[in-house]
Amino acid sequence: MNVYKPKKSNLKSLIADKNMKIQALSKKTNISVDQLNDYQSKKVMSLSNAMTIAKELDCQIEELYDWKIVKE
Repeated sequence: MNVYKPKKSNLKSLIADKNMKIQALSKKTNISVDQLNDYQSKKVMSLSNAMTIAKELDCQIEELYDWKIVKE
């Protein structure tokens, strides 16, 4: 069985592609700037936050990360 695990966040580039600042995304999603910064660097988003962010950035949840496939 293949399991998909987040490898690297694409959030920073997705925000830049939309010509948006992280503060604007924070206001639109009601997710703090600190939390968004954590998502860009080290933390993995919850499913609900990933869906909220993806909808605001007009992308699919899958696009928020580069993924690695792990065989289990």
